[in-house]
Amino acid sequence: MSTLNNKIDFTVIISVHKANPNGDPLNGNRPREDYAGHGEISDVCIKRKIRNRLQDMGERIFVQSQDRSDDGAKSLKERADRNMELKEATSKKNKELFAEVACKTWTDVRTFGQVFAFKGDSLSVGIRGPVSIQVAESVNPISINQIQITKSVNGEAKDGEKASDTMGTKSRVEFGLYVIRGSINCQLAEKTGFCEKDADNIKEALRTLFENDASSARPDGSMEVKKIYWWRHNCKSGQYSSAKVQNTLSIKLKDNIENPTSFEDYDVVVNNYNDLSLEIIDGM
Repeated sequence: MSTLNNKIDFTVIISVHKANPNGDPLNGNRPREDYAGHGEISDVCIKRKIRNRLQDMGERIFVQSQDRSDDGAKSLKERADRNMELKEATSKKNKELFAEVACKTWTDVRTFGQVFAFKGDSLSVGIRGPVSIQVAESVNPISINQIQITKSVNGEAKDGEKASDTMGTKSRVEFGLYVIRGSINCQLAEKTGFCEKDADNIKEALRTLFENDASSARPDGSMEVKKIYWWRHNCKSGQYSSAKVQNTLSIKLKDNIENPTSFEDYDVVVNNYNDLSLEIIDGM
């Protein structure tokens, strides 16, 4: 597998229609938003979706959702303990060997990094991954609609009588255009073994980010990847900072639009540097 020799920056534009892209458990599971009213999707949520897509593509994943466990392990510790090479590295108290085995075994470890620190273990290892992802933010403030829902089916029978209806609420974003920004660091990629094939897998995972991701809060088709902008530098450290590269992309409402309802209501302009390779990819 070829080593990653070019720094990569990327931006993903996604649209949200009548869905909750990432609920906040500390706020009644309402869609996340900042103090200015812009919608947010946490980096943890985005990484979870990328892990799921990599797993669907046949990659081995360490941090699996419990309902997606493909090896029967019920915890991260159990999954790590089942790896004989890791146990050998632990017995030798060899952190370098431990990190090498973990990165070789699990794609998400060599991609995002991982902290291996479990109760009772004599060795704690921290691994920094080359792929970093920012919190996604909506281009404009979002409008959140809250509706009341009713559960009219008995959870438990009570003396043969129908229980009173259970009331609740459900929140959704009417429309939002969100932007995910990230980068891939070559120096960290060398340490974890992250290669060109891994970078291609990340690109494909982003392109198909919402496949097999439907739920009551995110019905099929309510979230869509519109565009991916994939910049490749001409060297390992990059000839421009990630901030400068990301700022070459401008997303603004069209002049005659006040309340956007679709991706087509925006003008997307890229003033790319002449010596910077840019691939523009349509979503799935």
